[in-house]
Amino acid sequence: MDTLLRTHNDLLPLPPLLAPSPSPKPQVPAFIPFLKKTPHPRWSRTALSLSSTSASAAAGAFLELVPEAKKETLNFDLPRYDATNRPTLDLVVVGGGPAGLAVAKRVSEAGLSVCSIDPFPNLVWPNNYGVWVDEFAAMDLLDCLDASWSSASVFINDATSKLLSRPYARVDRRRLKSRMLLACLSNGVRFHQSKVLNVVHEDSRSILFCSDGTAIPASVVLDATGFSRCLIRYDKPYNPGYQVAYGILAEVEEHPFELDQMVFMDWRDSHLKLRPELKRRNAASPTFLYAMPFSSNRIFLEETSLVARPGLAIEDIQERMVERLRHLGIQIKRIEEDERCVIPMGGPLPVLPQRVLGIGGTAGMVHPSTGYMVARTLAAAPIVADAIVRYLGGSGEEVSAKVWKDLWPIERRRQREFFCFGMDVLLRLDLEGTRRFFDAFFGLEARYWHGFLSSRLFLPELVRFGFSLFGNASNTCRLEIMAKGTIPLVNMMNNLLKDVEY
Repeated sequence: MDTLLRTHNDLLPLPPLLAPSPSPKPQVPAFIPFLKKTPHPRWSRTALSLSSTSASAAAGAFLELVPEAKKETLNFDLPRYDATNRPTLDLVVVGGGPAGLAVAKRVSEAGLSVCSIDPFPNLVWPNNYGVWVDEFAAMDLLDCLDASWSSASVFINDATSKLLSRPYARVDRRRLKSRMLLACLSNGVRFHQSKVLNVVHEDSRSILFCSDGTAIPASVVLDATGFSRCLIRYDKPYNPGYQVAYGILAEVEEHPFELDQMVFMDWRDSHLKLRPELKRRNAASPTFLYAMPFSSNRIFLEETSLVARPGLAIEDIQERMVERLRHLGIQIKRIEEDERCVIPMGGPLPVLPQRVLGIGGTAGMVHPSTGYMVARTLAAAPIVADAIVRYLGGSGEEVSAKVWKDLWPIERRRQREFFCFGMDVLLRLDLEGTRRFFDAFFGLEARYWHGFLSSRLFLPELVRFGFSLFGNASNTCRLEIMAKGTIPLVNMMNNLLKDVEY
């Protein structure tokens, strides 16, 4: 592992003629494999003797520090699609997120004509992406990480915690998009700044109709618009669980976290002891803290509901976050940015196959048990791209059917069904049950929890994972899994038996 990791000094500069204008940002620590722990000073919390109302009001004042939303943009001079000639393109990608650009890049490398349609093609993606370092190392994307930690911590409760010896990192969104756009530019990808309203299919091509009146013909259409599901069809009731989170990147007076560890999950609820009604709600539908400390006074903090149906209200999550920061003694000085995330998890797959191709959220690729997607979709982009290049030339229906089959082979569909089973169990657990579950989960051999979180285990291995988890669980947790997991297990078995090759 040590040989795979690079410090920030290894980041390659962007070509000067095409590089986006730099934006100043505070320096963040790079992960060094042999980095020693630096104890963070602890401090007295006598101020917590204040009444819960006055303390919460003081802590909640940080919400007033949220700046106006600023859209960070790159300044690439993107070549535009020539609407006057209207040539039939080999591929049109609708949506300029990581997965869509990755497919556009790879298909264009094969010499095919590609156009990317997005309302804001130079806009930097807004959300913070966290990934396991080994996931990006496998895709040769280590230079697109701007901060990393040698390990991650999980707090089960006040008495129990886990140290995960698996490096974690934050994605440099600006650099990753710049790298992808540079590759697309060098391969001749064209861009069209608009929204797609509709698509009409003919035998050998499809015509996309845009909000600016432009009609763009293409042999293959890929919907990479995320959860908007712009063009993808579903024929079953859409009943996902929802992961909801509120996060801030902030300058603080100080914080209690180690600088070489990120906080993957903090399920403690001692911060709610002065708020009995909030504590009761959290006991029924728990949230956890996710934190990435960049320095002693700069940190990303996010309060997250792992999965719920219906999803928790952002205001509820903000209220819990205020109480947690109050309890931790974290005083916010300035907020650089905030984010609100609502991620559908699980639910049915789209109609398989169908004429329009999909990738990412629009194709049901979010991990149903964790909400993870970025690394999974980036890893799937070459599969989709290579299939398009390989099968292009047949009728539109034939090409689409073959690409969908490569994206969602039966092994992946069975894997997803197991993950949906895991989500259905988590939906039924309260705070204490969730704590017991993750105490057992992160006590497994690393290959099991690594593989589960990174979608590397397939059904035979997932069955072994399930037995191992059950054997590692406490008696109370086993009884709970049997009581609350029986119906989800039956549903999973029925769905697996019904699923056949298409």
